[in-house]
Amino acid sequence: MIRMRWIVVIALLSAPMWAAAAETGHKTENVILILVDGLRWQEVFTGADESLLNKDKGGAPDPDAIRKEYWRDTPEERRATLMPFVWGTIAKDGLIYGNRQKGSMAKVANPYRFSYPGYSEMIVGYVDPAMNSNNGGMNPNVSVFEWLNKKPEFNKRVAAFGAWGTAARIVNRDRCGFYVNSGYDPVKEGKISERQDLLNHLKTDLPQYWGDEPFDAITFYSALEYIKENQPRAVWLTFGETDDWAHERRYDRYLTAAHLADTLIATLWTTLQSMPQYKDRTTIIITADHGRGRTANDWTDHGAGVPGAEEVWIAVIGPDTAALGENVPVGEV
Repeated sequence: MIRMRWIVVIALLSAPMWAAAAETGHKTENVILILVDGLRWQEVFTGADESLLNKDKGGAPDPDAIRKEYWRDTPEERRATLMPFVWGTIAKDGLIYGNRQKGSMAKVANPYRFSYPGYSEMIVGYVDPAMNSNNGGMNPNVSVFEWLNKKPEFNKRVAAFGAWGTAARIVNRDRCGFYVNSGYDPVKEGKISERQDLLNHLKTDLPQYWGDEPFDAITFYSALEYIKENQPRAVWLTFGETDDWAHERRYDRYLTAAHLADTLIATLWTTLQSMPQYKDRTTIIITADHGRGRTANDWTDHGAGVPGAEEVWIAVIGPDTAALGENVPVGEV
């Protein structure tokens, strides 16, 4: 069983990004960790859930339309329709953990099973029982990104872009020493392209539907422009819409957000492969901070009292990652 704290181990072992890398034969020089907030393993591995393609449990105002978009006869067809990059590229050239139907189980180690503890565990590598509220202040724990930023070859070449405004506190923006952009913050550091300037204006001018969290496309394209212009070597990028729409009991929009996340990650991968700094030198890790309820009655929820909320998934692709797909031997970690 893979526990969330292993994310940090993967990041470090998959990316020996200092001078010794050349001696070990590893090719990875850059790592991007992507979090898709609250996206269940069930949708990742089996696609749309038929029990939620309705108005009653899934909240879809037009069930026929969402069924036409995402329902297919087999789990393999459904998941490929929902997340074509994950199943067309990562599952072919990388690996993916978390299909419990095949005995591959990934879970968070923290007992709280909601966002702040999950985000923190992911980047710190251990569970701090004090991190037990989404309203917590600056995280006292040092993340792998803060640790990397202290290395001479990584100093000022680390960045975090979080859709959720609280991400800035989780990496401790006041202390960490690297660039952190979260929520509706405009990008003001590094080279600012014309496109980035436009995105900054959109952050100011668009309605703030979720308060401190813009739609994922805004966060993503801000991060993409920053990467293209400034070429950081370690990046943490978080998406939030999957969790937001689930809490609103809109399964149709939850599926659309999952599909969008897949599309944006594909765009990122294609962009990286077009840049000498990143082409065949970059490992991407994708995961979730928590799961959700397993049934049509509790799929919108997560937390300590929700069975299944500890269940997550992890996908990895990069030049040093074996092309195992789902065929990954998983022991107790």
